Amino acid sequence: MDPVVIPILLAALVVVFLVASSVRIVPQARRYNVERFGRYRRTLQPGLNLVVPVADRINTKLDVREQVYSSDPRPVITEDNLVVNIDTVLYYQITDPRAAAYEVADYLQAIDQLTVTTLRNVIGSMDLEETLTSREEINSRLRAVLDDATGKWGIRVNRVEIKAIDPPHTIKEAMEKQMRAERDKRAAILHAEGERQAKILTAEGTKQKDILEAQGTQQAMILRADGEAKAVELVFQAVHRNNADAKILAYKYLETLPHLANSDNNTFWVIPGELTEAIRTVTTAFGDQSAASPPQPAQPEESATADAGDTPYESRIPELGAGSAVSLDAAAAADEAGKQAAAAVSDAKAEAEAAKSPQTPRRGQTSDD
Repeated sequence: MDPVVIPILLAALVVVFLVASSVRIVPQARRYNVERFGRYRRTLQPGLNLVVPVADRINTKLDVREQVYSSDPRPVITEDNLVVNIDTVLYYQITDPRAAAYEVADYLQAIDQLTVTTLRNVIGSMDLEETLTSREEINSRLRAVLDDATGKWGIRVNRVEIKAIDPPHTIKEAMEKQMRAERDKRAAILHAEGERQAKILTAEGTKQKDILEAQGTQQAMILRADGEAKAVELVFQAVHRNNADAKILAYKYLETLPHLANSDNNTFWVIPGELTEAIRTVTTAFGDQSAASPPQPAQPEESATADAGDTPYESRIPELGAGSAVSLDAAAAADEAGKQAAAAVSDAKAEAEAAKSPQTPRRGQTSDD
């Protein structure tokens, strides 16, 4: 081999090595801290970067994206001397790579210890009830303390969350009993409120129903009364228009007497005092008809005596005889009408009693029937 070629190849290899060592490619969301002879020089940004070979050296490579750090459960004593285990979740981001690399040795351990001490200070001023119900306040106070302390480390704490709070087992049982009692109480209250609303609605419905039924009954009675009044008025007008005499009215009065006992609930009947007047009117009508009948032919002796010029007293004897016959006919008619009315009332009473007690035999029937 030519002795000149060997030095050229060695020089080319040295040049390639120097070029390769001077070029640094930084990925996105990464930051590289460069030291020159052990002293911080600069921070490489994402992309192609050139460094001095042999003199410059990359010390730390940092990720500037938001990071999540979950701590282990730590025992914390509350104000009422109860030990609870609390674990937290921390969201942070590196804002200054130089400070994160040179201001603190291990920023994750520093943040963890600072979180525990701050959490103990905050929880120590609260009892268990406040600790369980004041997570937002605890998170805010932790974030304020951590953000103020980690600012000089080049780290920004974006959010601190309490992941779990575990009280002792006995406290858990007591809390479960209390929660169950509260739920039973709310259930009883809701059930009572539901029953109350149901009763109120039922009462209002019943009230509206009674009001509507009363209004319907009132309207029906008014309409029925108007109809009866119009019917009576029409009957009254028809009677006066046809000029009905007392005979027809008395007959219709007697005709309606059997209808007094048609109802099944009637146990007693009141016969109006005008019954005698009606009977008397009917009797008078029959008596007038008897008086209006044609006179009987006179006997020969009576006609001869009349022709002979009898005295007025003797001439009134046949009239008295005729009047006595008329009065007898009228009395018989009155008796017949009274008997018919009494029979009609008795039949109506018997029908009413038979309707109430079907087992009772009617009048004129034997027990064998």
